[in-house]
Amino acid sequence: MHSEIPLPTPNSPVALAPLAGITDLPFRQLVASFGAGWVVSEMVASQEMVQAKPGVREKAELGFDQGNTAVQLAGREAHWMAEAARHVEANGAAMIDINMGCPAKKVTSGYSGSALLRDLDHALTLIDAVVCAVGIPVTLKTRLGWDDALLNAAELSKRAENAGISRIVIHGRTRCQFYKGRADWDAIAPIKEAVSIPVIANGDIVSTHTAKTALKASGADGVMIGRGAQGRPWILRDVAMELSGQAAPASPKGADFVDMASSHYDAMLSFYGDELGGRVARKHLGWYMDQSQPDPSLRKAVLTERSSTKVFKLLQDALASEALT
Repeated sequence: MHSEIPLPTPNSPVALAPLAGITDLPFRQLVASFGAGWVVSEMVASQEMVQAKPGVREKAELGFDQGNTAVQLAGREAHWMAEAARHVEANGAAMIDINMGCPAKKVTSGYSGSALLRDLDHALTLIDAVVCAVGIPVTLKTRLGWDDALLNAAELSKRAENAGISRIVIHGRTRCQFYKGRADWDAIAPIKEAVSIPVIANGDIVSTHTAKTALKASGADGVMIGRGAQGRPWILRDVAMELSGQAAPASPKGADFVDMASSHYDAMLSFYGDELGGRVARKHLGWYMDQSQPDPSLRKAVLTERSSTKVFKLLQDALASEALT
């Protein structure tokens, strides 16, 4: 039982959600540099990690000595979940997060992610395996239930707390909603009342206003921001400061914005190599250009150019016209 293991003390109640293909090490480092309570890696398949499937361990690459970072594991077999947990702990991870919320068919068809909401007994065998395998805090991310007829997150959360889970993040949708409609923050309130460990609200939180509304409706202890941080890695800092009654500093503008985006691009090239890094970077560069609205032809040139040297120059031109200067 690991229920008494303290969580690393966050410097804010606002966390970065795990996003497939987005929350890699360069992006997590950038978000953390502005300020975040904690950040979570992309979901990592436990068996593939242990068996060193190419590309899987890179998703969990942390610069493992960084604090307030969790590696998110997914799987359906207790053995592989425990082995993967031991691996990431041995490499210095501060926390492990268990994914029981991913709605993607390729995940749920393998009886992982939110499919586990349909079999809580089996879900608990995975939680027990991970908690008993490591000495670091283990957290859980899940949804309200499988569908409107099976809203069992409160039951799962109570059982998870008893098994030693240290914190629970609830996305305010069912699996069958995927990302449609609006997150139901009110539905998180009964889950908060059911447990004594921290509960974090997630889903459609993109600003201080939505964070305040979610916290009031749910009674949660904090919020987790995902898509709201795309192109705005400083948003977690801003929300945290404004929740505490402080004025957020100005977001990067002009030359500072260009330098931030260019540095992030360079970090992705260093992490992945020029070819893969260039492809991975395109979505981030697109989000940055959403802030500046460059000429469409210049935007297209940034996103299609394969020479990193030329991309640097084109990106500076695209962002130099940023309306926020």
